[in-house]
Amino acid sequence: MTVERGPLPTRRGLALGAVALALPRVARAQGVRATDLRGREIVLDRPARRVVLAQGRHLAVLNLLLPDPVSVVAGWAGEMRTGAVSETAAYLRRFPALGDLPLVGRGPQDVSAEAVLALRPDLVLCSRNVATHADATLFRALDAARIPHAVIDFFVDPLRDTAPSLALLGALLGCAPQAEALTQFISRRVARVRQAMEGLTARPKVLMHAHAGGTPCCNSPGRGVFDGFITLAGGHNIGADRIPGSTGALSYEYVLSSDPAVYVATGGSFNGRGGVLLGADITPEQARASLAEVIQRERLNLLGAVKAGRAHALWHGSNDSPAHILAIELLAKWIHPDRARDIDPDASLRELNTRFAAVPMEGAYWIDLRAG
Repeated sequence: MTVERGPLPTRRGLALGAVALALPRVARAQGVRATDLRGREIVLDRPARRVVLAQGRHLAVLNLLLPDPVSVVAGWAGEMRTGAVSETAAYLRRFPALGDLPLVGRGPQDVSAEAVLALRPDLVLCSRNVATHADATLFRALDAARIPHAVIDFFVDPLRDTAPSLALLGALLGCAPQAEALTQFISRRVARVRQAMEGLTARPKVLMHAHAGGTPCCNSPGRGVFDGFITLAGGHNIGADRIPGSTGALSYEYVLSSDPAVYVATGGSFNGRGGVLLGADITPEQARASLAEVIQRERLNLLGAVKAGRAHALWHGSNDSPAHILAIELLAKWIHPDRARDIDPDASLRELNTRFAAVPMEGAYWIDLRAG
């Protein structure tokens, strides 16, 4: 059962002084204790103010929790700079100090323990995937140096992990009211989608073409990541029938023979490697033209879904951020437009930007192949 709460102050109404007042007195006086996704207790003397992001994309999560997310980051992994170029540029315009942050690795799989230790952080944040790769090196070094490290995650199973990850960040960063407000915002909208799909008897097949055009056709979620969103939105992910892991590749022949009812590409600003353009500073015209070009080049115009006007594109960055609620709502509307008439992703984006985002999401974050 979701508890409805009264309206909260807008994001732009928060000032740094207000955030300082919001820090729990108990936390300041007695320290912070919280449990991460591994079940490990994290103990801090006070809310963290020198944080290393072993998953650089988690800056987008801090962006929804803190008025100045860059101010608490001592260093980060660099995958956001190359994998989300437009978003990085938008953050740099608002917070130029981002350009001076030290890198601790090119991405989460090659984070340097030495680089992290040199920054003398009071907290290191890792994803589940970082934890898988880092247990033998990074975590041992952090434990030896008595530097707290916590696992959060918005990628592997976001429907399970988002709420506890936000609660953990709220405690460790001293922004619990904002984290709780964001959790409730997401929870209410997920509940609305679940309610819209109650009594569903048919689940249309969906092809989610991940990084469409930037890699050979057709990368897809398997039994993880976007698969849960598709299921929640009342669809059946054809990738889950063939891919045992979280992601993988489907053959063009399998895609054609499966005849999905809905085609959804994912895209972003991928440093010039091609594909569907979506995200910060991208116009709808650019997004639609790039989607049409990918569909034509990859011969996906032969799909019944494309011929029927059920071809769409979604910002890939929503797979590792609480902004995934937008993806869920969009999938519901694309898969079951009759059931999802009252679901409004545009309104959700406006509220995310107004109440939560220090750097608003401004650009084309989704597009339909057919305008209208």
